[in-house]
Amino acid sequence: MAGCFHCGEALPTGSTHQLKLEGVIQPFCCPGCLAVAETIIDCGLGSYYQHRSAPAPKADAVPDELKQLQHYDLAEIQQDFVSDKDNLKEVQLSISGLSCAACAWLIERHLARVPGVSLIQVNTTTERARLRWQDEQVPLSRLLAAFADIGYQARPFQPHRQEQAYNREVKSYLLRMGVAGIASMQVMMVALALYEDLFPGTDADLVEYFRWISLWLSIPVMSYSALPFYRNAWRGLKNRALNMDLPVSLAMVFAFVASVYATVTGTGDVYYECVSMFAFLLLTGRFLEMRAKRRASETTANLTLLVPMLARVETEAGEQDMAAKTLQPGHIVLVSPGSQIPADAQILDGSTSVDESMLTGEHLPVTRHRGDTVFAGTTNVESPLRLRVLRPLSDARVSEILRAQDDALAEKPRVAILADQLSRYFVAALLLVTLATYLVWLQLDADKAFWVMLSVLVATCPCALSLATPTALTVATSRLSRSGILVRRAHVLDTLPRVNRIVFDKTGTLTRGEVAVTAVTLLAEWSEPQVLAMAAALEARSEHPIARAFRPYQDARLQVSERENRVGRGVSGLLDGTRWHLGSGAWLAPDHQDARLCVYLANEQGLVARFELTDPLREEADALIRDCRDLGIATTILTGDSSGQAEQVAERLGVDTLIKHASPDDKLAYLRRCDQSGDICLMVGDGINDAPVLAGAHVSFAMAGGTDIAKSSADAILLADDLRHILTARHLSARCRRVIKQNFGWALGYNLVILPLAAMGQVSPWFAMVGMSVSSLIVMTNSLRLSRR
Repeated sequence: MAGCFHCGEALPTGSTHQLKLEGVIQPFCCPGCLAVAETIIDCGLGSYYQHRSAPAPKADAVPDELKQLQHYDLAEIQQDFVSDKDNLKEVQLSISGLSCAACAWLIERHLARVPGVSLIQVNTTTERARLRWQDEQVPLSRLLAAFADIGYQARPFQPHRQEQAYNREVKSYLLRMGVAGIASMQVMMVALALYEDLFPGTDADLVEYFRWISLWLSIPVMSYSALPFYRNAWRGLKNRALNMDLPVSLAMVFAFVASVYATVTGTGDVYYECVSMFAFLLLTGRFLEMRAKRRASETTANLTLLVPMLARVETEAGEQDMAAKTLQPGHIVLVSPGSQIPADAQILDGSTSVDESMLTGEHLPVTRHRGDTVFAGTTNVESPLRLRVLRPLSDARVSEILRAQDDALAEKPRVAILADQLSRYFVAALLLVTLATYLVWLQLDADKAFWVMLSVLVATCPCALSLATPTALTVATSRLSRSGILVRRAHVLDTLPRVNRIVFDKTGTLTRGEVAVTAVTLLAEWSEPQVLAMAAALEARSEHPIARAFRPYQDARLQVSERENRVGRGVSGLLDGTRWHLGSGAWLAPDHQDARLCVYLANEQGLVARFELTDPLREEADALIRDCRDLGIATTILTGDSSGQAEQVAERLGVDTLIKHASPDDKLAYLRRCDQSGDICLMVGDGINDAPVLAGAHVSFAMAGGTDIAKSSADAILLADDLRHILTARHLSARCRRVIKQNFGWALGYNLVILPLAAMGQVSPWFAMVGMSVSSLIVMTNSLRLSRR
């Protein structure tokens, strides 16, 4: 091409814009064309220039693949998958091409160098990444291209697209496995004739003939079936990272090349059957690993699939269908029996049973009436409903669960980080040991040196080691989700097995939080309806369970100004120019000793009324405390309630320690004292005043019916609002810890046993290949036991 390589226009005199493509220096007419070409090449899309039928328009010709990346920069497209967090943009990405922990390390290292990237975390088990960046500094399309720079394809995580990608990957693996499996069987049959022990005295020409047949049968395996291993190994070497596909690829290439040399020269042994069978076993292991990852991650991915695509909306023009993701607060939605609810909404008309198992893990439907809240993705079982949408789908509870779980899966516990580092260093150590073995055997027996080296290389491949931790953690997290426990922080699984004290808030945690006013005592010249209405006005904006007890008595004519929340005490505000207070007896009536739960109403002149409240215990609370006692776990009630009800609850349940009338600072101080005495504390709460102590505990659980602040501060959420799941989570975490130890023990033990045997020449390459594959399958199968009860 005489002109610009990109657009074909004439080159300006003295133009120095050049780029080396496939070993040839190509000229460009301007910096714009040069920049576009560099972007295309950097994104791995150089084939565009080979297949185009005409020069591109000047400085804006981009292949379709790159244009698709640029589409992700549009705000209207990003609204489906990009969220704002701490003045940064955040997105969950699906990544294709991940094979081991080294891939995750490579991606994290490469993306962290891109200006504007604040956070990059990769989970190899779910094949997803969490990316947080400054949108003003770098567009999303450039970040997606950065994945392509190192050989990975990343796209925003969307369940429907991931399903399609998964199906394509399954077909690809099945085809590669089929080629390797068929070739292995044919090569094995031919190889039988080459075993001198079975057929001594076989004609030399026939032996040579069989060798050449084995060679041609092995070529499809080496050139097609084993291609994923070569790609991953080369990708790591190109970016100066060692992954477990490197020793695998070296072993296959060494064995094949040595066998080809033996075939051509007519000397030495051939191992075509080993190479073919090794590829087949590895592909089988990878396929089963892929299926296991799918099972581990599909629980959260399928949550969004349960939300219907369309919603039946009531409008002025009549009923019409609308995309569920476009629903906004205030829309009126109609849901027929048997249909999924399209958004978080409030029931306007109708009563029904709702199947909330996808959120809570409880399979029995719950009854919902007019005024109750129902959630997106749950199923209306019995009667038609008329609903008012409360929030868009992006802010629905199911979306919050997905984001929280993605956060938990993206975070890496200490044991996972240790495993990643160990597997990377293990590859380097393996290559050094392999080289040393080869050099030693060259001195001892040069004819055996190559095959002993090959046995060491294959037998000690750290596939099982790299799978030991991430698979177990992901399966355990998925199982907890199915049981109605949403894990928000990765350290939960690390810490729960070591918990020896559980600290409970009282109201809304050990009790139902269904507080009701049972008696009113007037202490001044006001009527009962008046004091109830004033108390309801003061509590109008609170989500505390006590505040909800006064909601039936609200009077729209009463408006409170200068409202002030006194954490751990109550609330105050101006009503018709008078300062009113509603709160605990310890704050407003310290001289009164109440045997029950009471709050007081007071103004500037003094006490006006006392409200006696009741809050029944949860049915499961008694069994939970009893189980804790049997397991040797100490229990504490840590509450801001100063009434006598705290003693009644503690005595009724048999709790070890009661701390009442505690402010948020007092609660934190108590946890610090427990920490100093060696206790590992689990805090369970639900209110705004519990948020600091939930954040400060070793590990914390929030009730699903608690405040948003409490849930965002906690490490996990009890979606089913059932305290018994706390011990379920602890038991499963302990099982996960044991499984990880078993996986590590097996993977390290196998390598420590097989390494000296292989180095001494006692393990054949064929046996080493089978042993390594079986070792990986054992680790995967052991991890999947966590998915069963």
